[in-house]
Amino acid sequence: MEQLQSNQDIEIQLFLEGIFLRYGYDFRGYARPSIKRRILRRLALSEFDSLSAMQYAMLYDPHFFRILLQDFSINVTEMFRDPRFYQVMRERVIPILRELPFIKIWHAGCSTGEEVYSMAILLTEENVYDKTRIYATDVNAEAVNRAKSGIYALDRMQEYTAGYQRAGGCASFADYYSARYDVAIMNNSLKRNMVFADHNLVTDVSFGEMDLIMCRNVLIYFSRDLQNKVFALFLDSLHAGGFLCLGSSESVRFFSRSRSFVDFDEKEKVYRKKCRNEIIAG
Repeated sequence: MEQLQSNQDIEIQLFLEGIFLRYGYDFRGYARPSIKRRILRRLALSEFDSLSAMQYAMLYDPHFFRILLQDFSINVTEMFRDPRFYQVMRERVIPILRELPFIKIWHAGCSTGEEVYSMAILLTEENVYDKTRIYATDVNAEAVNRAKSGIYALDRMQEYTAGYQRAGGCASFADYYSARYDVAIMNNSLKRNMVFADHNLVTDVSFGEMDLIMCRNVLIYFSRDLQNKVFALFLDSLHAGGFLCLGSSESVRFFSRSRSFVDFDEKEKVYRKKCRNEIIAG
C-alpha cells in the first residue's frame, strides 16, 4: 500500500510539472493535500482511467486545462466577509490612506470580485474613491471575467446586506446594485476605478508600488516556500508605510523578512511595511 501511495505521489508531481512546463502555471508549491485532492476529484469525474491518461489530455487539450484551472482556483468569497476587518479598514487604515495624493490598491487573488466591490463601497463612503485605483488580479481568467462583470446571484444580497451593515455601512446596500431577474448588477460607479487582469502570484512580477495589498485566504493553500516567494513579491510591491491584509489563518510570522513588517492590527491580520530606518533600528 505504501508503494502504491508513493507511485501516486510521483504521478501527482509529474502532473504538476507538466502544467508548469506546458502552460507556465506553477502549482508545485501549493499545499500538497489540497492540490492532490483537487486532481483526484477531477480524475473521478472524468472518463480517464489513470492520472497518466489525464496528463496526456492536459498537455494536448487547452480546453481541458482550463477546466483543471477552474478546479485549482480558490473561489470561496463573499462581500464584506469578516465585518470587523472592514471596520478596521474604515476606522484605522483609510484615515491614513486619505492623506495620500493618490491611492493604489492591489487585490491579489481577487477570485470573482466580491471583496473588490466591498472595498470600492467602503472607499466611496469614506469619500476617497475618486482618487483611488484598484487593481484586481487572479490566476483564473474566468473568475476575473466574472469579477469584471460585477454580476452576482440576487439571492446572496440579503446575506451581503447583513455583512455590510455589521461592517459599519453608512447607506442602503441596495443603492450599490440594480436587480434584474435573478441577478444583482453592481453599479458602474463602483467599476470605474477598477483594473482587472490575469496574474499568477507564483510566476508573474509586480506591476507597481501599492499603498494597500489585499490577499486574504489565498496563501493558506500554498506551501511555506511558496508563501515566502509571494511575501517577497508583496514586500517589493508596497510603498514604505503601505498595508498588507491577509486572511484570519494567515501570517507573515514565518516569512524570512518578516521584520520588514509591523503588526498594525494583529487580530485582523493587517500589517504595515516599515520604512528603511525602522528596519535598520530593528
